[in-house]
Amino acid sequence: MIDIIATKDAPSAIGPYSQAVKAGGFIFISGQIPIVPETGEIIEGGIIEQTEQVMLNIDTIIKAAGATLKNTVKTTIYIQNMNDFAQVNEIYSRFFSKHKPARATIEVSALPKNALVEIEAVLYIGP
Repeated sequence: MIDIIATKDAPSAIGPYSQAVKAGGFIFISGQIPIVPETGEIIEGGIIEQTEQVMLNIDTIIKAAGATLKNTVKTTIYIQNMNDFAQVNEIYSRFFSKHKPARATIEVSALPKNALVEIEAVLYIGP
């Protein structure tokens, strides 16, 4: 069984995709960029503010799916500048302090809406 996860408390999809999809015991969260849900715009500031907004958006979608950050098994981080890696880690670790999912970080040449960071996540919630 596949369920589409959607919440008005997180940014709407800006393309032909869902915020998240629940399939079996997994939840797949689409890449989130630092859009403020109330305005539909990228949050002002640099990599720290953007990473925090992305993580807040992910957490909101996770809660809408009936899960918690502790269900996260894998994340992928896309950043425009690998020199921002330490700052991204600082914010990311506030959300994943004791629970540390598997992760990959990839530098990319561009992200939607010229965001500095995008993060996607996979969660396991069981059968």
